[in-house]
Amino acid sequence: MAASSPIESEFYEPEWTVGFALKRVQTLQRRPDAGYVFVASDGSERAYTFAEIEEAVTNRAKHLLSRGLKKGDRVGIIVPDPEEFVLTFFACALAGIVSIPLFPPLGMGKLDSYIRDTARILGIGHAKMLITSKQVEPILWSLVGTVDELDELVTTEKFAGNAPADAPELDEVHPDDLCFLQFTSGSTAAPKGVMVTHRNLGANTQTITEHGLDLSFAPTDVTLSWLPLYHDMGLIGMVLCPLSSGLHAVLVPTMTFIKRPACWMELMSKYKATITFAPNFAYGLAVKRTKPEKVAQMDLSQVRILGCGAEPNHPGTLRAFAEHFAPAGLKPEAILPVYGMAEATLAMSFNRLDQQLRTDVVDARIYQDDGRALSVDGEGLESEDTKSLEFVSCGWALEGHSVAIINEAGDTLPDRCVGEIVFSGPSVTPGYFENEEATAKAFDGQSVRTGDLGYLVDGELFVTGRKKDLIILNGRNYDPHSIEWVVADLDGVRKGNVICFSVPGEQSEELVVVAEVKRGLDLEALEAVVRSAVREEFSLNPKAVKLMGPGTLPKTTSGKLQRRKCREQFISGELGDEGVRTMGNKGQAIVLARHVARSMVSRVTHTVKRGFSSTLRAR
Repeated sequence: MAASSPIESEFYEPEWTVGFALKRVQTLQRRPDAGYVFVASDGSERAYTFAEIEEAVTNRAKHLLSRGLKKGDRVGIIVPDPEEFVLTFFACALAGIVSIPLFPPLGMGKLDSYIRDTARILGIGHAKMLITSKQVEPILWSLVGTVDELDELVTTEKFAGNAPADAPELDEVHPDDLCFLQFTSGSTAAPKGVMVTHRNLGANTQTITEHGLDLSFAPTDVTLSWLPLYHDMGLIGMVLCPLSSGLHAVLVPTMTFIKRPACWMELMSKYKATITFAPNFAYGLAVKRTKPEKVAQMDLSQVRILGCGAEPNHPGTLRAFAEHFAPAGLKPEAILPVYGMAEATLAMSFNRLDQQLRTDVVDARIYQDDGRALSVDGEGLESEDTKSLEFVSCGWALEGHSVAIINEAGDTLPDRCVGEIVFSGPSVTPGYFENEEATAKAFDGQSVRTGDLGYLVDGELFVTGRKKDLIILNGRNYDPHSIEWVVADLDGVRKGNVICFSVPGEQSEELVVVAEVKRGLDLEALEAVVRSAVREEFSLNPKAVKLMGPGTLPKTTSGKLQRRKCREQFISGELGDEGVRTMGNKGQAIVLARHVARSMVSRVTHTVKRGFSSTLRAR
């Protein structure tokens, strides 16, 4: 895997750090009030200019150092409020403290597994401190007694006011220092901590904003995001890119969108926002939950970029979104499919801004049998009835970076041959934290094997699925999401909540379809409809179709479906036994009470130990 040459650009600063960016952004003069606007769940706002952000962050960084932290220490951040999260993250980066962003508990139904998984990540990262808020503090104190090196839990309220006068001075932070650990979602494997350096962030954010977003429009551009900040698209794309380029940014709590998806485009209209990003499922939800009469009241004519990434892009979903919001003045070329992953910092490829949604329709039989993406406009089709597959273009590699397709032996494949995607360039991170084996398998200098399948056409990238998720039946290859999309379009099935995989059968692998469905349906009749749809579209007869209630499928911290875990649970007969997100109020109360009690005991124990240690030191 060959590394590409460094980015050649007057905007690319090789000495980039978050501290450098905090000062540099104030000289860009995009607009007088440029900075961050934090919109609370009640609609109230708190605005900071970039100069005010630097002042607040510097003070908070000194607060952290005054509590005994030093450069290179790791701290967990579980802060639901965007304002407090951003200030804390920037403060850690300014002080050279390596943060571990983690998602907050969103419900009580899976609190047991949440505490277990969070403790594991904090342990892997050797976190010394956990920073959180009073909102979730009562259930997180048990982590202090569970994670060996976790010495303290501190709420953001402790950072109010000026830092102590005797706080240590900030150490110099260098571009190759770690900024944070981005733990992978675990959709196909156990979470691993991706080591993201300040230099990686500079390379990726500056290339995104200069080449991907074309900031010749920058004086009037406004970004808006509800994406979770513990995830790379929300944190890097919608917080660090504005810092790197001077874009004015509006940040909305994630739960605001989850509770009412229609608010997304309403807020885009209200704030005259021009740029936003979200996964494919969010575009489907926005269409479903935004009534036409609401669309008629919006003005989306100023929107120039609707980025879509983080999961496979469904062409039907994106077309439906463009059509649904067209009456509000939305331009079809605003939809911008992209491709990226944490191991590459964030972005790897962008579509061109002057093009409408581009797709490639290929012969399904040839794709499944031979691993070649033969366009239906090409030669070799047997008849007009030949089944086809449609893939969304993810554009071209970022400037100064490159993309290649390789086979199992590592040989580069020609156009329209499906293989593993390899990405190269300065955005590629150093690897996984204290995991040399996994790093050696995926990374080679400034190149990373993504684990994703795809193909190229004159440099244009089409991503077709995850290598480990590939379903092989009767000698043919099937991308699970192609089957999942067909099932998800059926009445009664919850969109974005279908998982397909294969399991060993008596003679060969067999297909299993698992789906969450709406309540009160005739499950036997719906199962027959699912089987018929899969048989008609793919000529496959599923071994099993398991229909489940809402909230039962295993998902990652960022909301991605976990196929591998679902398959393991299906085989072991434990699918749905982990606890659901929609459990009754009584069940939630019991789970919550148990964790609050554990946290209280842990907090008291921690206080007693600290008091005893202080007494010994005094003596």
